[in-house]
This record gives sequence, structure tokens and C-alpha cells, in this order.
Amino acid sequence: MALPARLLRRAFSSASDGRRRRRVWATSLSPLERLKRMLPPEEVAAVERFAEPRSSASPQAPPKEKMAAPSAAPTVAPFPQGSPEKKMAARLSPLRAGELALAELRRKHNATLKLLCRLEAGAVLNSHGGLLPHRDIIGQLPGQLLRSSAGARLLLRRPSLDEYVLLMPRGPTIAYPKDVSAMLMMMDIHPGDVVLESGSGSGALSLFLSRAVGPQGRVISYEIRDDHHNLAKKNYRQWLATWQIGHTEEWPDNVDFVLKDISRAAEDMKSLTFDAIVLDMLNPQSALSVVHPSLKEGGVCAVYLANITQVIDLLDRIRTRRLPFACEKIVEVTHRNWSVLPAKIKNCKSSQRAESQEDGEEDPQQKECDEIQTGDQIALNEGEGNESFPDNAETPCAAPYIARPSRWQDAHSAFLTKLRKFRPPLS
Repeated sequence: MALPARLLRRAFSSASDGRRRRRVWATSLSPLERLKRMLPPEEVAAVERFAEPRSSASPQAPPKEKMAAPSAAPTVAPFPQGSPEKKMAARLSPLRAGELALAELRRKHNATLKLLCRLEAGAVLNSHGGLLPHRDIIGQLPGQLLRSSAGARLLLRRPSLDEYVLLMPRGPTIAYPKDVSAMLMMMDIHPGDVVLESGSGSGALSLFLSRAVGPQGRVISYEIRDDHHNLAKKNYRQWLATWQIGHTEEWPDNVDFVLKDISRAAEDMKSLTFDAIVLDMLNPQSALSVVHPSLKEGGVCAVYLANITQVIDLLDRIRTRRLPFACEKIVEVTHRNWSVLPAKIKNCKSSQRAESQEDGEEDPQQKECDEIQTGDQIALNEGEGNESFPDNAETPCAAPYIARPSRWQDAHSAFLTKLRKFRPPLS
């Protein structure tokens, strides 16, 4: 409640007279006490009626219950099990036998050859740049440059998930990482979600979904073909086994692979509720009528199709069958790769003419993503990269850089259709 205007005017008028007053900061007084000292004694009681009752303790002192009790000596609590210090030590762990290792070799025309192998004590890494025994790799920290028998430099490290799905054994065409990331954003996957996948394929999308839903989530993957079903399980189990060797935290074992036609799994769907559905199959319209009752209201069904005619058939089936799906988006994901390289200076002192390191025609047989498989060792020949691994010696002179789009681009791979389930109005 505000003070009467008359009392406030009296307070300010008495403060402006010529009496000598003590400075406010000379004593630890509250604003109410300072106001009471400026008022006549007969009006102090009227002011106190508008004020809330306060403790007689000094207002500058903190409440007693909030004051920290003095301790004899500070104690340091032990670090928890998942502390950043332990995680940092785990990130610095060397490569061990039994886990996957990725070797990068820069070839002519600045092409990068990536070789994936499982480390064994008596095995040898065979590349175009020479041989490298696995015993020389085991015990090294990731990111080391090692010399092969022919003197080529190989960069050794652990593979990322997108590199693994590009290099793992395949049966059908995989869902490429650039498309998988877009589908995960479409479905808005959270840790703890339950996701249905139709079309296990080679297991690439299953691995990304497994990481997205986390240990508390679940992925149920249906596959109609026996060979694709077994290959997806094999690739998934291999990643889990090698992950546990080189990392302290476990990869979640949260994918159930089911060998069954999804269009005949209506009984299985009755007791399940899914947060999202992804269909990677030739005829997804045959599965929509089966799976849509198990998708939560407002959930997203992402469909992965290779041709636009398949998208038209899908939308036509939704319209004719009056399925409760609204098409929100149809996209294709393309990336534009760039090549940024230092130019070649023929003569640093007298000639200023520069030419690109990539002049000359490339062998048409050596295209981007040219895959080679030899035994248990898998290689991926990628397109133009950036600078090769630098030497320790300093460059004798500065060189200009040449930047242009790469010869090989990540073009069309699939059409991604986003379907949103809605509740139809009551008739």
C-alpha cells in the first residue's frame, strides 16, 4: 500500500531545511527508518501503519538460516564415475586390437582413399601406398601419421558412424548420411522415443536411429528379405562390438530386427504406439494402412523413395483411401562440395604464374566413392579433398589458393516425404 502524498511531501520538505543531518551511509539504516527520522514524532505512528512488520535485526545482515556455517578445512569431493576427467582420459585411449580403424591416404589429383579394417595382431593393412602391419597401429593414439612400407603417409583414426555405414558391407542401397540427418530432423526424434522402421536394408538407418533414441528408446525394424535381415543384424552387431572396445560408454542395444512383411503385421501393431515411423521400401503405400493406427496423433511418418513417380503413387493412395496423413514436405538433399587448394608455383623467385594442383584429366574409372574390397579390408576412394597432409618443413614461399566446386558432387539420392498424422473430424 502506497504512503499518503501528504506524508511524503512533509518528509521531503523537512529533508530540504537547513538542519544538519547525518549521512545515510554513516549508519546501517533501512529506508523506512531513514524516512521516520525525517518526519515529526507525531506522524511516525501513521507511517508505521502502512509498513509491514520487520525483524529487529539489521537489514543489511543476511538471514541466519542462509549463512554458511564455518568449516574447519575445505574438502574436495571425489569425482563421479562419469566425470569429465574420466571421459577425457577415455577419448585419449589408444587403438586396441579388435576395434575398427580408418586409414586415410591422399592420392594423385587430391583424391582421398579411406581404408576400413579391424585390427588384428598378425594382419597387414594393404593399400596403394604400401603395406602397414597392424601391430604398428595397435597402441597408437588416433590422429597419428604412420609411414607404409613404400613411404606413403597414412592418417590412422577411429571411424565415425557415417564413415562406417559408407564402408560396411552392403546388400541393398543404403540410406545415405545426408538423407538420414534430414529424416531425423523431419521426425524430431528425441531420446526415449519408440520408432518403427520398415526396410532394414543394410542396417545404416537402424544405426542412426539407435543413437538418436538413446538407451531409454527403442527401434523396431521390419525386413521382408532374409539376406537383408541377416546383413543388417551383422553390421549392427559389428559396430556395437567394436564400439565397446574403444569407448568407456556403451552403445545402446535397442534395435529389434524382425523378419516379417510389414503389411501382414497388423496384429503386432495393435499393442504398440510409435512416436515416429520411417518407411524405406518399394511400396510404402501398402504399409500405411497397417501402421497408421499405431502412430501417435501428430506424429510424423518419413518415407524414403528413389523416384518421384513413387511419391505420386503414395500421395494418390493416401487421397483415395482417405488416410489421416497430411503431406507437409517433399525434398531431396544435395550437397555442393568445394575444392580449396594451394596453387603450384613453378618458380618462387622469377615466375608468378600459378597453376592448380588438380590440372589434368582424371581417369574416368576412378570416380568418387569408388569402392574396393579385399578380404576384411574395405576402401573408399573419395573425390577431391583439400590440402594433403603437411610436412614438418616450412613452405619456402607463399602461394595463392584456388577455390572452385569439385568435379564430383553429392547429387540426388532419394526423395524424402514428410507425412503428419492428424485426427479426422467427426462426421
